[in-house]
Amino acid sequence: MLPLRWADDSAADELTTYLEKLSTWIDVTVVDGSGPALFDGHAGRWAHIVRHLPPDPRPGGNGKVAGVMTGVARSRHERVILGDDDVRYERSELGRMLTALEAWHVVRPQNYFTALPWHARWDTGRTLVNRAFGSDYPGTLGVRRSVLLGAGGYRGDVLFENLELIRTIRAAGGRELRADDIFVARRPPDAHHFLHQRVRQAYDDFAQPWRLAAELAILPLVIWAARRPRRLLVLIALASVAAERGRRRAGGIAVFPATGALWAPAWLAERAVCVWIAVATRMRGGARYGGVRLKQAATPLRTLRRRISRTTDHRTEQRTGNEPA
Repeated sequence: MLPLRWADDSAADELTTYLEKLSTWIDVTVVDGSGPALFDGHAGRWAHIVRHLPPDPRPGGNGKVAGVMTGVARSRHERVILGDDDVRYERSELGRMLTALEAWHVVRPQNYFTALPWHARWDTGRTLVNRAFGSDYPGTLGVRRSVLLGAGGYRGDVLFENLELIRTIRAAGGRELRADDIFVARRPPDAHHFLHQRVRQAYDDFAQPWRLAAELAILPLVIWAARRPRRLLVLIALASVAAERGRRRAGGIAVFPATGALWAPAWLAERAVCVWIAVATRMRGGARYGGVRLKQAATPLRTLRRRISRTTDHRTEQRTGNEPA
């Protein structure tokens, strides 16, 4: 299931080729939040190869959530693979995802870039650091439809919607698989889009307080180390070594370039600055997304568990109250 909302059709030919190939392997739904003219043009291109739908109205400023929930609600299958419009699956990866979804309720694979302009190499440094200390957050997930719908869906007024979706399924009792060895290709964005996302991605850390605290400490640490060049060189080396560990984890050397770890210090320097800008952004009311400000990055897991528990109890009471005496 592919949610999208385009402002232009510059990538339409390439995506059409991908959808034609993808539809020979799996049932495909495109939930298209583009404007009326683009939507009609996409219908002409894709209606004969995929199911092409507009998103249902849904509260919240994160339009992607409306697209995802429309597709999941109308899915004809229990196992659903969600993918952004820049994600490019091959048949073997689809098979592994579907197999994993037989035992798990949400599956998080690993993205890698198919091309490596400078900004994709820079962002690869981020990916490798994430892999060194845990798992990365990709632009694609596998989910079990019944669990997500049983939880009432996930919130559309948070910024880090992937994490919100994962936490919602976990809060509903679902099990998450961090499939760090399922590598799914992704087309890199253009440099303008990459630069536009720097502070927004740093803002996501408000959903992970321990990570936020660690990243807020980087800039003071760098300022302290800069007084002695040797200290700074040690920090740079440690960042590269950690990223290389991430590259080697779970077979990552098959898809990540040997130079990838060398970009980790540059990304950490960027994050050291952007995370402080994100703090200032939060004080101004939140990060901008789709023309609105979203203050909350994601809902804490314990809060989601309480909400889902209350909803489940309410449904049970309704069923019990409606039973004939």
